[in-house]
Amino acid sequence: MTWDEEIDARGLLCPLPVLKARKRLAGMAPGAVLRLITTDPAAVVDVPHFCAESGHELMSATEEDGAQIYLIRRRTPG
Repeated sequence: MTWDEEIDARGLLCPLPVLKARKRLAGMAPGAVLRLITTDPAAVVDVPHFCAESGHELMSATEEDGAQIYLIRRRTPG
């Protein structure tokens, strides 16, 4: 899977990974994909909740080398 932009939020704790994702997604084109990398244990709850509340699509959530990797597609208008 490819992505358009990436945030490396390893070492940042709640709520910073989600806040950084929100800010970056706001500046991205509809349908663009953000890759978020985080080690925040709360992200497993926070990221899916953020996507559900904001209308963005959580495309995948995986773990790699002790970090969670999320692919989030920016919502499209309508």
